[in-house]
Amino acid sequence: MEPEARSGQMDAVAAHPLADLLECPPATGNLLNGSAQCIDFDAGGIVFRQSEMCKGLYVVISGQFLRKTERMKTRLTLAPARAGDLVELAAALGDGHHTYTLSAQTPGLLLLLPMEALSQAFQSYPPLRMRLLEELAREVSRAYIACCLNPVRTRGRGSETTLA
Repeated sequence: MEPEARSGQMDAVAAHPLADLLECPPATGNLLNGSAQCIDFDAGGIVFRQSEMCKGLYVVISGQFLRKTERMKTRLTLAPARAGDLVELAAALGDGHHTYTLSAQTPGLLLLLPMEALSQAFQSYPPLRMRLLEELAREVSRAYIACCLNPVRTRGRGSETTLA
């Protein structure tokens, strides 16, 4: 694939600014602001584990967090989460179960928008859910493109693999 084509693909699926994704009417914004919780984590702290029920949508405020998952008896290290990243859109918008384990690599701070408040916000302002679903689609596309650009080789069952 030509470098220009790769660049164009990445531009098309680039993450949108958080302010744009969460833009909503004042009443909905007040609901989310009023329910938001800041949570501190020390290095090594576990934020949530794969398959646990999702408490809400997380936004990384500071620090670096590591995402790990297990699929078909293979442990995978996913791309790290850094300041400004939305974490676990799939769980918050999907079946409510975490798709990976998130742990703090460095001390950090997360903002949690609880599921109950998110559900109320989606009911009062449906475009919010659609924007977040679109961002989830871009996130999946970015991961797919990254995997195509950097093929992963596994060493068999039980091995650990790193994905972009």
